[in-house]
Amino acid sequence: MYRYTTTKKAFARYHAYNPKYFPLVFLKIVFERISPYFNLWMSAEIVTALYEGRERNTLYFLVAVTLFGNFFVQAAGAVLRRISETAREVLDNNEAAAFYRKTLSLDYNKMENPQIHLLRRKIQENSFINSYGVVFMRNLLEMLFSSAIDIVFSAVLFVEMISFLAAVPFRWFGVFLILLMAGFVVANTILQAKNGGKSAVYWDQISAVMLEENRISQGYMMAGMDNRIYRQQLIVNRVYEKSNKAHLQVFSKVRTKVFSLSLPNMVLFKLSELCSYLVICFYCVIGAFPVGSLIKYVGYLGKITGGVSTISYALNSLKTNEQFLETYLEYFAVANDMYQGSLAVEKRSDKQFEVDFCNVGFRYAGMQDAALKNINLKLKVGERLAVVGQNGSGKTTFIKLLCRLYDPTEGEIFMNDFNIRKYDYRQYLDLFSVVFQDYNLLALPLGNNVASAPEWDKEKAKRLLCEVGFGERYETMPAGLDTPLYKEFDEEGVNVSGGEAQKIALARALYKDAPFIILDEPTAALDPIAEAEIYAKFDEIVGDKTAIYISHRLSSCRFCDKIAVFDGGRIVQVGTHEELLRDTKGKYYELWQAQAQYYA
Repeated sequence: MYRYTTTKKAFARYHAYNPKYFPLVFLKIVFERISPYFNLWMSAEIVTALYEGRERNTLYFLVAVTLFGNFFVQAAGAVLRRISETAREVLDNNEAAAFYRKTLSLDYNKMENPQIHLLRRKIQENSFINSYGVVFMRNLLEMLFSSAIDIVFSAVLFVEMISFLAAVPFRWFGVFLILLMAGFVVANTILQAKNGGKSAVYWDQISAVMLEENRISQGYMMAGMDNRIYRQQLIVNRVYEKSNKAHLQVFSKVRTKVFSLSLPNMVLFKLSELCSYLVICFYCVIGAFPVGSLIKYVGYLGKITGGVSTISYALNSLKTNEQFLETYLEYFAVANDMYQGSLAVEKRSDKQFEVDFCNVGFRYAGMQDAALKNINLKLKVGERLAVVGQNGSGKTTFIKLLCRLYDPTEGEIFMNDFNIRKYDYRQYLDLFSVVFQDYNLLALPLGNNVASAPEWDKEKAKRLLCEVGFGERYETMPAGLDTPLYKEFDEEGVNVSGGEAQKIALARALYKDAPFIILDEPTAALDPIAEAEIYAKFDEIVGDKTAIYISHRLSSCRFCDKIAVFDGGRIVQVGTHEELLRDTKGKYYELWQAQAQYYA
């Protein structure tokens, strides 16, 4: 017997996002399913009363009960429907928030891991295909409960019908038809269970093709400007048409196979319905049942057979959906393995921090070649270090290790004679202000972006914005630091240019007031002269902090105390600007000569 272990685990997690939702929706379903049964019952009673010529007052009473009963059931159902819809919004919002909280809580090396990235992408893509995953599970559970309610209510009327048959002639005929109907229902259920696995395989084939089609669509939709300049839509259309054709071919084959599997189920279901009609009609004709029972019993028996069929379908679909729930649960089960440390970082007023890289090497997950090899470098407090090298030489990876976004795969990094892994992780991160090349600003007020906090020091934020050259633009901000950036969430938001965004990012780094400040090529899009000017001006603002400037260009080198030249994941030279230029065969001299025209 299938245990639905994965579904149970997924339901426990999903239900916790809003424990009120499922009790409310199940209560709503009860009132929704009562309505047709109540109407069938009362319609049967009214028809019987008319046929038997009962008193007018009896008819008035039955009509009044029908009207007021319907009003109560419909009103209660409407109230519960509205409440449950609100609860579903809360459920969906909390589930989405939990998904993103999980993503943000992952170690940085997990967030950049291709396998985990693919896992997260699969969950989102599965949700686009028939809502597979937790939403599909939710819909199936509601379908199961609805069908179970149908069967319970119908069973009550079924017992009443059986009690009638016990006292009428030809009862053996009714018993035979009911047993035959039950046989068809059981056969239908068994056949559905047997064919459920085959159907799942067929639908998986469609899912795979649809995933590819969605990826093609999403990937090419991003190439907006290039698409128009180079008329890439001609290529895109060809690729998309090819994918769409493959989708249609697979869909046609799968639909044919699924239909051939479901055809016996359809026949058995119709035969069970036929038996129910024969039972009711036969006994109504011979006068064993009141004439109104034709309405009542036919409707109820039909709902029994339909309910059993729906439950069988839902259970099989839950089994199919478990593979998608496994992906969902696998993502939430991803464990962080970066050691968090417990040693407190000294809160030194003199900011005397010394960092030492000792034979450090690093290899990214899934990569054969090491990104860094045998790195040895000592960084003293207050120093200006320029990290230079061509693209792909390992500069950014070096900074990721320094900031402990990754741990080395070889060697150790020390700060004040202790391995940095021993320090409290959060406290250690607080030592660094970094402006990465791919920095991000949030669609929130300017003050939030500068302070990276809900509240900010107005005078400090404004002063730093002016110091990094954002002063003139700040004066045009309609609400000062309260002015929202961008328009994603606020129509009053202000768009800023790339250069202006860089200045805000620089102000944010300074606002944190960390002992180490790092610029990781945030100005790479600027020309060399503009970059040199920004680096020189920023160096004046940094003061006595330890500063690291990273670039594949050499604009920051002249005013730095030490330069580390990276090439192929190694440090190939260390020295001052003048010392390195004297080595005419060195990498630094080669880079300088290639760029000297910009700095002459």
